[in-house]
Amino acid sequence: MTDTKPYTPNDTAFWQVTLSLALASFFIFASMYAVQPLFPVFVDEYGIGISAASLSLSFTIIGLIAGLVVLGFFSDRHGRTVFMKAAVAGATLPFLVIPWTDSFVMLLLLRFIQGVALAGLPAAALAYLNEEIDRQSVHIATALYISSNALGGMACCVFAGALTDLFSWQIYFYILGALGTAMFLLMLWLLPNSRFFEPSNLPFRHDLRAFGYHLKNPVLLLIFGLGIVFQTSFTGVWTFLPFHLQDEPFSLALGSISLFYFAYGLGVIGSPLAGWFAGHFELSSVRIAGILLLCTGIFLMLSTSLWIVSFGLGLICLGFFTAHSLTASSIGELVSHHKGSASSLYLVSYYIGVVTGSSMLEPLYERWGWQGLMLALACLPLIYISIVRTVTSRKKPGVRQK
Repeated sequence: MTDTKPYTPNDTAFWQVTLSLALASFFIFASMYAVQPLFPVFVDEYGIGISAASLSLSFTIIGLIAGLVVLGFFSDRHGRTVFMKAAVAGATLPFLVIPWTDSFVMLLLLRFIQGVALAGLPAAALAYLNEEIDRQSVHIATALYISSNALGGMACCVFAGALTDLFSWQIYFYILGALGTAMFLLMLWLLPNSRFFEPSNLPFRHDLRAFGYHLKNPVLLLIFGLGIVFQTSFTGVWTFLPFHLQDEPFSLALGSISLFYFAYGLGVIGSPLAGWFAGHFELSSVRIAGILLLCTGIFLMLSTSLWIVSFGLGLICLGFFTAHSLTASSIGELVSHHKGSASSLYLVSYYIGVVTGSSMLEPLYERWGWQGLMLALACLPLIYISIVRTVTSRKKPGVRQK
């Protein structure tokens, strides 16, 4: 045992950790959502439907889910930093290869591989932060890490439309490849090695039992379900927004539609604000306030005014990232052991919501149109949190496990 102490904001290394993981998070989420604004382009270029085009995101998420489980096991045994650095490198390579193929099937395969690589960061980052950062300061680093998710998603989506309109989506992918290379080099330079990592000597079946242990906890199941629900609503809005804004009465070009992704900027500040409010008010109350903001924003999507739609998107992002950051940071406090497994299961549920919101809502959109879809997505979290509050109010103690 050494006298080495976890990093605090007074240490230069604290900011090296925070900056390097924020940059990595920025690129990982830019890579993940890089194709979302391009769905209309893929529909036209490959002659496919909306659901098929959205598979370019869903296949990445499916790869990510698989990677989270497998790489989470390896991260517990072989360290944190190697997988986080490999994630950035592995996410970069497909952007340099995909433009060379004219097959949408090959594009999907490469996006799946990219998703597996992407998982290396979220599989290890939160555990690394909790090991290396002082307990009183870890919420700051975690909030900045999560807010970089929003910034990465915003930046890639904003520039996707502009660069595709000016050049092509292939050029846009090459630029992302160059950005990934730069991010990888910065991580090599900035990210400190683990000091408190203790490798697990337990067999993989022990981790699998840990998953089963959490899946028997009804309160945790409700929290995992919450991740699916609010991510489904959030992703569903952004999946169909480009098609909605291309139609009457808006008739906007892709470059103009991409500007609406600046709303993600409110998500960037939403996570740190959520952490501050959670320090002064009950966490569950702040989380519910975030979900209510999300639902209010979705209701505003029913308007035909671009100003109201823009305001609604801001509320959606502010509410979503508030709810998500608080839920992600609170999972470890709900259990007394197997915390990494609990966090992994939450991330899996969160990304299942991405798949649901991107590739499984087209029947609703085709049958009910934009208005019906938005009403359904706005009501879904409201119904779910009513169920969660009813169940958890009956079983307050016993959440912490021993």
